[in-house]
Amino acid sequence: QVQLVESGGGLVQAGGSLRLSCAASGRLFDFNAMGWYRQAPGRQRELVAFITSGGSTSYADSVEGRFTISRDIAKNTVYLQMNGLKREDTAVYYCYTESFVFLERTWGQGTQVTVSS
Repeated sequence: QVQLVESGGGLVQAGGSLRLSCAASGRLFDFNAMGWYRQAPGRQRELVAFITSGGSTSYADSVEGRFTISRDIAKNTVYLQMNGLKREDTAVYYCYTESFVFLERTWGQGTQVTVSS
């Protein structure tokens, strides 16, 4: 079973930057896609960004131009570089992988990102 280990969350002032990391126990090419969701208190979990096995990326409108998803294939790790952080980016961020077969998803434990004004 795939295991995901996230790191990089924390407290940052508005306008600042953070980089989240998600290390997978499997090879990135074993996954159809890998990415990040986030969930703020009282809100539904929402997709932030993902990267496919072919390297294509996609972003939520709310983070387009501020966040960048990338990967290090040798390290089986996906990153989320977050710049220009806003208070509304405050949430628990969850890494996920999506399998080729049945598009099954595996989730990380989540990492808290808090943006203060």
